[in-house]
Amino acid sequence: MAERLLPGDPDWRVRERGSDEAIEGYGDRASVLPGESFGLHVSTTEGRYRVTAYRMGWYGGTLARRVWRSGWMKGRDQGRGRLAGDTRTVRARWRRSLTVSTEGWPEGAYLLRLDTERGHQRYVPLVVRSASGAGRTVLVHATPTWQAYNRWGGYSLYYGEDGRYESRSLAVSFDRPYDSTGMEKFLIHERPVVALAERLGLPLAYTTGGDLEAGDDVLTGASAVIFLGHDEYWTPGVRRTVTEARDAGANLAFLGANTCFRRVRMEEDGKLVVCYKTAVDRDPLVRTRPSLATTDFRAAPKADPESSLIGVYYDGYPVDAPFVVHEPRHWIFAGTGVRRGDAFPHLVGVEYDRVNTDVPTPRPLQILAHSPVTCVGRPSFADAAYYTAPSGAGVFASGTMRWAETLMARTRDLPRAHGIDARTRAFVTATTTNLLKGFAEGPAAERLPAPDDNVRRVYRA
Repeated sequence: MAERLLPGDPDWRVRERGSDEAIEGYGDRASVLPGESFGLHVSTTEGRYRVTAYRMGWYGGTLARRVWRSGWMKGRDQGRGRLAGDTRTVRARWRRSLTVSTEGWPEGAYLLRLDTERGHQRYVPLVVRSASGAGRTVLVHATPTWQAYNRWGGYSLYYGEDGRYESRSLAVSFDRPYDSTGMEKFLIHERPVVALAERLGLPLAYTTGGDLEAGDDVLTGASAVIFLGHDEYWTPGVRRTVTEARDAGANLAFLGANTCFRRVRMEEDGKLVVCYKTAVDRDPLVRTRPSLATTDFRAAPKADPESSLIGVYYDGYPVDAPFVVHEPRHWIFAGTGVRRGDAFPHLVGVEYDRVNTDVPTPRPLQILAHSPVTCVGRPSFADAAYYTAPSGAGVFASGTMRWAETLMARTRDLPRAHGIDARTRAFVTATTTNLLKGFAEGPAAERLPAPDDNVRRVYRA
């Protein structure tokens, strides 16, 4: 029986976190190939714990299947991590608690749940990645972005322990747990797309941003490459790889906003994400290898705005606005019944992108949704856009950070979701279904209508 048709296990969710020290853990690898082993590092203030691995998917709506469970193991409190160096990097440096083999585990996205005897729980993420994506739709998990926002130990690429930007880390390590339940970025911005793609029965492959940087050729021959929801931190190598895939005919979908915005380096065999941002003058490579200096892709030195690949350009934060349909006859909206001007409240937010004719932008490009927004008192627009490359590849960008989570809005797992309603969820689900099915069949330009370049008509520029 196909993996997606197997019975799921509804008991995969974290129900009770307890204190931060109750139970936490991390893997020594963000991803493995099927059958490979990885080390799990666990700290707990309680007596015993066990580990259960859940593969995330559709599974008839239960969303996960249990593939493995350990026995009960003796717990150990391994401390709260160490802050070191001019980069203010936190590392846990915990001893390995157990080695886990993935023999028999299917490719996919996993959450390992840690449970204490007293019922306290946390997640540890793992991707069992695909060696090849040829003929398949590749789902890319944004592991560098997960880590950039991770505040475990008091520090992220945004804040220091005192809550100030100025005291933030300049490099963050995978050698530590994730904060909160252990996996908020995946659960909100990625899991909904995984569930829909598996529900549709598409041939899928799985990888991470870290693996694309490490040189995996999983995108070779891929039908489509999907960036799921919040994939902000890219290396120049990842950008080259994705551009080459597009130029070889792989369709690209960017379902979030603010994608490919920060230029980072991966060091320590992929376990360290370096990003100096506005302190780029302190980056050791800023003068010797300026193309690797870790700041925004659009910033000096070696400015290279993300719009040349994605078609849209990050424009701001925060916003909350309706998503307004501009081209209802485009194939991506087929069967939705929308008309020009139809609006879907709260779908644009909290970050957004727009078409900007002052920066490099592929043409012909069609603006599919054109949504008025006000960002910190400044009027602007959020745009969903579509273009095709000379290779025939289609490229879609949603222009909003909330696209992926809308797929589960008003459900058990995302009951509030910014006030997004069931009508909006149905619209985004139908549109994303059209996109995934259309892109799964190979270069879009060979089968689907070419974009009608409307940028001048929309912006009169």
